[in-house]
Amino acid sequence: MRRHIANLQLEDDENEINLTPMLDVVFIMLIFFIVTASFLRESGLDVNRPDDNQPQVLQEEEGAILVIIDETDDIWIDNRIVDPRAVRANVERLHAEDPDRPLVIQTARTSTAEALVAVMDAARQADVYNISIAAAQ
Repeated sequence: MRRHIANLQLEDDENEINLTPMLDVVFIMLIFFIVTASFLRESGLDVNRPDDNQPQVLQEEEGAILVIIDETDDIWIDNRIVDPRAVRANVERLHAEDPDRPLVIQTARTSTAEALVAVMDAARQADVYNISIAAAQ
């Protein structure tokens, strides 16, 4: 009987699973997936900002289509407030008069980016691609 109990204790000691090879395989697989993964580069807007140290030379855009976004996100075209849904129609009308006219969007410092993006989207839908953005003083 004693011999039988001793054999059971030996079998328990011998039945342990060695996890080292499994961990090696897991680390090799992890390294493989990290190396072969394709990293996506997020696309964004490239903005060319002037240096703060250089003096700014303001150019008068003769005949430019001027869109002003004020502090309360009201959109002004031709000295009148325009509904954001009507920006595209107004820009199309002004652009049809002279297709070479650039579009200048002047924004107040406290205006939201949502209003600026809405005006830019409307201009793109009106096939105006020469767009400049100016910040109001």
